[in-house]
Amino acid sequence: MMLDILFPNRCIRCSRIIDANFPVCNLCFEQIHFTHNDYSEDNFVKEKCSLLFPIENAFALMQFEKENVSRKLIHELKYRSRYKIGKTLAEWTTERLDFKNQKPDLLVTVPLHPRKLKERGYNQLHWFAETLSEFYAIPFDHDVMKRNHYSKAQALKDKQNRLKTENVFSMTKNISGKHILLIDDVFTTGNTLASIAWEILKSGDNKVSVLVMAIDE
Repeated sequence: MMLDILFPNRCIRCSRIIDANFPVCNLCFEQIHFTHNDYSEDNFVKEKCSLLFPIENAFALMQFEKENVSRKLIHELKYRSRYKIGKTLAEWTTERLDFKNQKPDLLVTVPLHPRKLKERGYNQLHWFAETLSEFYAIPFDHDVMKRNHYSKAQALKDKQNRLKTENVFSMTKNISGKHILLIDDVFTTGNTLASIAWEILKSGDNKVSVLVMAIDE
């Protein structure tokens, strides 16, 4: 209680004092551009993924814009240890994502290299995926994929280097006959997702769908 008085929670964008359980105030929330994707129908995310690998379904929660709230949310989650934002984004996702009769069998997150995980202290996707797992009753496995090479953050790479994803990932387990929902934070070029998806697809009779927090159009 005393800490709440001395260090009140503030909106990450405008600094208004807000409820301790929320990252943004109501006014800033209204500025988030949600995509309104339909997971079961064709949409912009699925269209972009289909150019890179065979995909079943796709969903993006928000549009990733340089000067908007979505970017601030994900950067606070990813680089400022505000990992609880992952749970909030998952809750917003559950309000908008209906799997209908195409519910996946397993949730798989894009992995960090062990060195990067040690530096950051957490994978920003884990709370997001685990909250979704509980809500939809879909199991998750954070250890299906491993990242083979340490690299700097995607956001800090130039476009040419972002395309170099060959042999970056490999599978640690034999999985076959599963519909896997691959989860990442921001869809940019799609090459990271494609690299993982092809590993999953070639390992057995699997199907891949994609869920991202935001898409950078």
